[in-house]
Amino acid sequence: MSLVELIAQADERDLAASGLACLDRCVPVLGGDDDLLRPLWARLAEGGDWGGELADARSALGPAGELADARSALGPAGEPADASGEAAALARRMLDAVPATHSGAEVREWADGCSVAALQVHRLLDTAPDGAGRSVRARREGRTDAMSPLVAAELRRQIRILELLSNKGAGPAGGLRQALDVSMEGRRVLRAVVSRRERGRG
Repeated sequence: MSLVELIAQADERDLAASGLACLDRCVPVLGGDDDLLRPLWARLAEGGDWGGELADARSALGPAGELADARSALGPAGEPADASGEAAALARRMLDAVPATHSGAEVREWADGCSVAALQVHRLLDTAPDGAGRSVRARREGRTDAMSPLVAAELRRQIRILELLSNKGAGPAGGLRQALDVSMEGRRVLRAVVSRRERGRG
């Protein structure tokens, strides 16, 4: 089943977890620490709204639109200066767009947008080309030929997380823990990529 199909079948809670996982994996490009979104995961597990925790996460990274790390510096026209800056801008928009409540049509739109943005972040930061002239939307629909390694791994994680969340036999908390574990692995990979890019600049 393609990623697009899995998202279409997911319920609101699974969509909220999927979107949060995409954002969580992209935290390294924002310069945030690994625990930045942990309170949102906790609130999702408890079933309560995450408005307060969301405000704290945004505040930790500075005002909306302000990217707190030098690698995300903008060019003179207000556009990202390079791939790292563009990736950071995408990740910040994902954070700024998090709905205050994880229910309703808004969370579906946000989770779908996070899926696209996270794949694009990985494409921007991959040193290998993502071939075949495919857009990330085409990748989500199952056209996976000639994918770059980083994009392919991110696509697999997104699919795996939705599969884990849809398996209600593990219970709501179990599915969330497994999804968080997969996302943490992806975050470590992206943090290593970001670190290599920074060393390359030096």
